[in-house]
Amino acid sequence: MLDSSDADLVRRARKGDVNAIGELYDRHHRRIFRYVWSHVRDQHLAEDLTGEVFLRMVTGLANYRLKGVPFQAWLYRIAHNLTVDHHRKAGRHELVPLYHADELSEGGNSPFEIVEHRLTAEQVQHALGGLDPLQHEVVTLRFLVGLSLRETAQTLGKTIAAVKSLQHRGLVALRVALENRGAG
Repeated sequence: MLDSSDADLVRRARKGDVNAIGELYDRHHRRIFRYVWSHVRDQHLAEDLTGEVFLRMVTGLANYRLKGVPFQAWLYRIAHNLTVDHHRKAGRHELVPLYHADELSEGGNSPFEIVEHRLTAEQVQHALGGLDPLQHEVVTLRFLVGLSLRETAQTLGKTIAAVKSLQHRGLVALRVALENRGAG
């Protein structure tokens, strides 16, 4: 099972192979968690919603079309829908400090480096809050989650050219917001 493709794992999971379901989880849970975390700002809630994403994955595998969107994009759509539903129920849309997602892997940094990183991350997060929602989504998927242009396009149901354009406009707006914040 070393390099099984997602499609192969999905086929096996549909047949009840628990190991295939586990492998799908192992391959995707960290990125899905970071994505959810970036939208809900709370570790426990992000863990719960991430668990719900994978529960929906298991129950929805029969409906997933192997020749449709890539499996990873399908998972991000589930995660996106869950976070949107959460915010609707909560009646607000919270922005997440970017440093929270990094704290999970933050190792032997000095206190000075951690504080400096957090201050910068808070400024970036504040600036991200001023972006158009699609630009925010593209910047989050590309730079926080680490998806490629192609993966981001597939996840959002956009063309690569549209993602490039949204990314460019989002980064320009982010830079302007950060420069204005630094000048003020």
